[in-house]
Amino acid sequence: MKTAFSTVACPEWTLGQVFDFAAHLEFDGVELRTLGPASTDLACDPALTDPEKTRGLAAGAGLSIPSLATSARFDAPIRPPVVGRVIGDVLRPIRSAQREVELADRLGCGFVRVFGFEAPRGERVESCVSRIAERLWAVADTGRARGVRVVVENGGSFPTGADVARLLDRVGHTMLGAAYSVAVGHAAGEEPGDAIRALGERLWTVKVKDLAGGRPCALGRGEVPCRAAVDALGNAGFAGWVVYEWDRLWIEDLAPPEQALHAADETLHGWIGAGRTTGARSADGRALAAV
Repeated sequence: MKTAFSTVACPEWTLGQVFDFAAHLEFDGVELRTLGPASTDLACDPALTDPEKTRGLAAGAGLSIPSLATSARFDAPIRPPVVGRVIGDVLRPIRSAQREVELADRLGCGFVRVFGFEAPRGERVESCVSRIAERLWAVADTGRARGVRVVVENGGSFPTGADVARLLDRVGHTMLGAAYSVAVGHAAGEEPGDAIRALGERLWTVKVKDLAGGRPCALGRGEVPCRAAVDALGNAGFAGWVVYEWDRLWIEDLAPPEQALHAADETLHGWIGAGRTTGARSADGRALAAV
């Protein structure tokens, strides 16, 4: 499997600083978080820099940009329920996500991370799922034209890998897969191995971070079964991306990125090295074996 860290760990760094620092670690790549071209909270937001320059910085550091992590979600209701399709801007969530796919293509990313997300209060879950699935199809089809795959991260009305698998079944697009967050699945009572089995070959990226009492802590020091997840991925022959998150973008008083990323680099690669097994690998990084 390949490893990366998310730039949520270092919101004050420029892209040049990100790749310069990453070049000294064992990570294979950097997942770029974006808040959009109007962002003022993320100095390393790729929407603020020419994509060709960003690609050059990554290449110069010998690193990949596996994923563009977005805030895109597809649960916005249509109001009024019927007439809203005529008088409302129902395509807005699709257009926004399509722009993210286009940016990912220019960055050379293989994946765009999106969310489902949650049925509004008072609406039947099935109605919301239908709307989300319709919008996801349109975005995944844009990805097909660009060679960029769309990955749905678990959360909201889809907190487990099994929930995401059902959503993927509903959409049925070959360019749509899963970005599984171990911490979110754990909070919903799901074991990592169960999620890996449920998602199978549609599991393309995995997000790891550790928590103690709901607060981020050093990898392996908290309550989230991150080590068990890495071991299960190794046993499954997973050759996709494992992305480490340190949530300083959202929680300012966490340890600085230099400290957190060094520690996570050592811990994560120690786990992978200790649990390395032989097994089927796919060229595009999908899991081929059952846990």
